[in-house]
Amino acid sequence: MASVAVIGAGAVGSYYGARLAQAGHDVRFLLRRDYDAVAEGGLHIESHHGNFVLERPAIARDPAEIGPVDWVLCGLKTTSLDAAPDLIRPCLGPETRVLAIMNGLGIEERLAEALGTERIFGGLAFTCINRGEPGIIHHYEYGQVSIAHLHDDPAELERALALWQDVTAEVSAAPSITRARWEKLCWNVPFNGLTVAAGGVTTEAIVTNPTRRAEARALMEEVVAAGNADLEARNHAERIDGDEVITRMFTLTDVMGPYRPSTLIDFVEGRAIEVDAIFAEPARRARALGVPT
Repeated sequence: MASVAVIGAGAVGSYYGARLAQAGHDVRFLLRRDYDAVAEGGLHIESHHGNFVLERPAIARDPAEIGPVDWVLCGLKTTSLDAAPDLIRPCLGPETRVLAIMNGLGIEERLAEALGTERIFGGLAFTCINRGEPGIIHHYEYGQVSIAHLHDDPAELERALALWQDVTAEVSAAPSITRARWEKLCWNVPFNGLTVAAGGVTTEAIVTNPTRRAEARALMEEVVAAGNADLEARNHAERIDGDEVITRMFTLTDVMGPYRPSTLIDFVEGRAIEVDAIFAEPARRARALGVPT
C-alpha cells in the first residue's frame, strides 16, 4: 500500500482520497474549512456507488505535519495554482509522484517548473461531485479518471495506474496529456462557461434549450480545432475525434439532471473562478496557432 497526501481536499480531492483510503492506502488529508468537522465526525462520502465514512482519517492543517509520501494527489482549484508548490514540497521525497486532478490547461507544466518534470502526472476527472456541509461530499454521478504522465512515459503511467488497483473508481490511461486536457476542455469550456454566462443556470438548462445547446456545440467545435492545432504544433501524432467527443459530452450531460459545475458554484458563492486555466490559456494557445475563437 502507498502513502498519499491529498493537497486540496475539496470535493474532488476528498472523494478520490477517501476512495484510496477505503482501498487500504495510507491517505493524509490537508484540510482547511472541514478540519474541525472531520476531526469530530469523520469524512462522509454520499455516493451513488454506496455511502461510506472514514471514521478517523489522518488530517492536518499544515503540509509539514503530513511529511514525505509516495504520492501527492493535488485537487486544488487552479485559482490556487501559484500556491501549490509550497503546499506540495513538504510532502516530497526523492521518489514522490504528483497527480494533479484539476481542470484547465498548462497545469502540469506549471507544477513541473517548480517541482521537476519526471514526477508530474495529470488526472482528468469526469464526475459530478459537490461539497455539502463540512465533512460531507456528495458524489452524484460518473467518476471516471483518465491519468497521463507529463512526458507521456508508459512506464511512469503504469506506476500511476498501479496505485488505483482495487479502488472503487474507474481509472484509465491517457497516452497523451495534451490530448486528454483538450478533450476535457470540450466539456469544461461550454458547460462551466455557459452556466455562468447564462446567469447562473444548471447544465440541464443548457442541454434542454436549443439555442444554448447550439452555443455549447459551437464552443466544443472551437475547442476541438484548437486542440488539434496544438497537437500538430507539438508534433503529436494523435488527434481529437471531434464528432465522437462532442457526441459523448452531450450524451453524458443529457442525463446529469440539474447539475451545477464547480465554476458556477464559485460564481454564485462569490469566490474566484478558474478563468485563466479553463478559458484564457486555451484561448491564448488558439490565437497563437491562428485558430479563430
